[in-house]
Parts: sequence; structure tokens; C-alpha cells
Amino acid sequence: MSARVSTGGDLPPRGPSGEDLPPDGALPGPSSAAEPVPAGGSPAAGSVPAGDSLAGGSAPDGGNRLRVEELTVSFRLPGATVRAVTGASFEVRPGRCLALVGESGCGKSVLAHALLGLLPGNAEVAGRAHLETPDGSLELLGAPEAVLARRVRGRAVGLIPQSPATHLTPVRTARAQVEEALRELGHPRPRERADELALRQGLHPADLDRYPHELSGGMAQRVANAMALAGDPWLILADEPTGGLDRPLVDRAMAALRGLCDEGRAVLLITHDLRAAERVADDLAVMYAGRLVETGPAGRVLDRPRHPYAAGLVNAQPDRAFVPILGMPPELTRLPDGCAFAPRCPSADGACAAPPPMADGVACHHPLEDDRGVRAAARRASEDDRV
Repeated sequence: MSARVSTGGDLPPRGPSGEDLPPDGALPGPSSAAEPVPAGGSPAAGSVPAGDSLAGGSAPDGGNRLRVEELTVSFRLPGATVRAVTGASFEVRPGRCLALVGESGCGKSVLAHALLGLLPGNAEVAGRAHLETPDGSLELLGAPEAVLARRVRGRAVGLIPQSPATHLTPVRTARAQVEEALRELGHPRPRERADELALRQGLHPADLDRYPHELSGGMAQRVANAMALAGDPWLILADEPTGGLDRPLVDRAMAALRGLCDEGRAVLLITHDLRAAERVADDLAVMYAGRLVETGPAGRVLDRPRHPYAAGLVNAQPDRAFVPILGMPPELTRLPDGCAFAPRCPSADGACAAPPPMADGVACHHPLEDDRGVRAAARRASEDDRV
């Protein structure tokens, strides 16, 4: 798996005085850590007093972990219930990237938003999500909004949202928004810190003085990355960070995420781009219709997928069999009682009327045992496509 990609960007990688910046994805070390409020000073609004933070610093130790158990999210609508996420379990540790992959609409973003308490009022959430640090553990799903706002969002966990340009306020410069985030996080010198964050992301500090409509897609993505790192979190949730970017900028964005892992942070990457996931992920979780159907080391899942759906995703890639998965995903308001993938699966039989349990990293009654099974699945899909 490639973890280092050197590609072009919107602007040459140099600082305001012409100095060279690190290669794409390479990030400076401890000097980038947020500075504490001076002793005896008053923290800015929203800052966390010493000893009351889950932030792990720029080099988090191995005591940090996000552990999710049986996370389930549904939405009550008039006359229907959307079962967006069902029984998801996984963990993310510092120094590693877990990529959550699947077709659009399968529940990936809902899962991430549930962890940060960003769901609408009609959401019903069950399960457990423990944010663990050497100082203790916080159960995210039951945490009050005040706790999430003060101790988690921006401090322990940074969010890179989908479509960063649309999340920036159009009537304010990028600098104004980055500095506002820094002030809310209690940083004593927001302007200097904003310049440091810009340089880390391959931007010129002067680029922060632009309005969102003056930023290219790649520049808006780097501003979003800078804002996610403003509070020096140990965990980054990257929700489709490559949407709308061309391939060179996708490669650059993935190299930057890999750099965060290499400096000791944890990354939960949500994407439908398998090629991007392959560049950065240590571990892979495949989601279909709200359920995790396969988990494991990224190299193994991509080279020898065992779930027919995971094999279908791999075989749909241009550098593989390049055959589509026939059929459409089920509506999340009308999920079957058994395996949701059965109507699209060439191996489905009567056993699939019962929900398959997760065993050895795969939830399937008829898992593919080796690459011959993967090739057979691709051949059957190709034959069905011709018919």
C-alpha cells in the first residue's frame, strides 16, 4: 500500500518568504502543538481547564482509543423508520487509519455524526462508543451536549466535513473562521497559530485572507483540514474528504491523512473511493445497508475480500474486473429480516433469510474463501451483466 504520494496542487509548496515546505503529507512535529493559556490568565470562552480535556497532544500515546460497540441509529418519520446504522462495532487507535467504505447512502456519515452528537432530533441512538484516554473514558452516545462541546468536538476529535467549501461561511474570510475556532478553543495567539496551520497544509498564510468563493476545491479542503487540527485532537473523523477533487488532489489529501497517522494521531476515514482508501488505510470496514459486512487489515480485504459485496466493490474498480454490482441497495425503510445483500448476491440461498452473524471479520453465510472465489464472483457478475 502506498503511503507517500507527491503530486501537484493548486499552489507551489512554499512559504511566504519562498522557503520550501515539507513534501505532500509530511507534517511538522511537536512544534505545531497548540500552546496552553498562560498561567494565571483567563481561558477564552469554551476553553477547557487543565485536567478537563480529552485532547491527546500532537504525539498521543497508546492509551487513546475509540471503541464502538453495537452502534445503532434510526430515524423516526411519519409512517416509516429509517434504519441507518445497525449493530456497528469497531475501534480506532493512534497511529492507524480505519477506512469505512461502501456505496453512497449506506449509513457511513450517519455513523460519524452519531459519535459527535450531530444528529437531528428525530434520531434514536443505541449502543456504546467509548472515547478512552490515559485520564479516563467518556461514553459519547450518552454524553450531554455541553460535555461534547467542551471536551470532545474540536479538542479530542476533529471533524473534516463533506464538501468543505459549503461548510465555510461565504461572507467571512477563511482566516476569520480559522481564528474564531482557535479563540473558542482557548488559543492565546490565534493569528500566528492560523498561519502555522496554513503552512502545515501547504497553503500560503495569505490564502487565508480569501473568501470561500475565491478558494479552489483543493484549497478549501486544506482550510477544512486546518480547522480540524486547530484544537490539536488525537482523533480525526474525515467524512468524504475527497468529494469533488480531481485525482492529483485526492492523492495529496490522502497523503496528508497518512501523515497525521504517522505523527501519532488516529484517523477514521469515511469514503466510497477504494483507491483513496488503499493509499491511507491500515484497516478497512465495509458497510452495506447500515451494517458492517467485513472488517480486517486493508491489504487483506482489498486483495482477498471474503464478503460477496466487498468482492463486488473491488471487482468494480477500473484496475480490476471493472464489472458493476447488479441491482440496487435496499431502501433503509424496508430492510429485509435476513441478509440485505441477498437480492444482489450470486451465492444467495435459503440460509440468507436469516441475518448472518459477524464471524472472523465477515458477516456472510457463504463467505469467499480465497481469491478463486473472488474471481468466480467477478465472472458470474460479468455473465449476468451480459445477459
